[in-house]
Amino acid sequence: VQLVESGGGLVQPGGSLRLSCAASGFTFSNYVMSWHRQAPGKERELVARISSIGGMTNYADSVKGRFTISRDNARNAVFLQMNSLKPEDTAVYYCAARRVRTVVVDYWGQGTQVTVSS
Repeated sequence: VQLVESGGGLVQPGGSLRLSCAASGFTFSNYVMSWHRQAPGKERELVARISSIGGMTNYADSVKGRFTISRDNARNAVFLQMNSLKPEDTAVYYCAARRVRTVVVDYWGQGTQVTVSS
């Protein structure tokens, strides 16, 4: 099983980034996918979640209206479009997979660093 994130980097405040997560080794369409982040000295937090077939999404209040999660089950991939980035969005972003109708994340990616700074 692998979840491989990409797309992180350094961006100025107000800028945009698109994170991608490529999944392999499990039946992708049977899993709820999510993005989480962890800033230095803080706990990991849920950023956005998308249902197994993409019909439902949830967002943390801090990113609503700025971030969009999507998935492509044909490509076994999930994405996070991040717009209007703020310095407080700086964190390591992790992709995660949770089997439908369960509550515990089954798989985590290795993370990708996002830094928002001028």
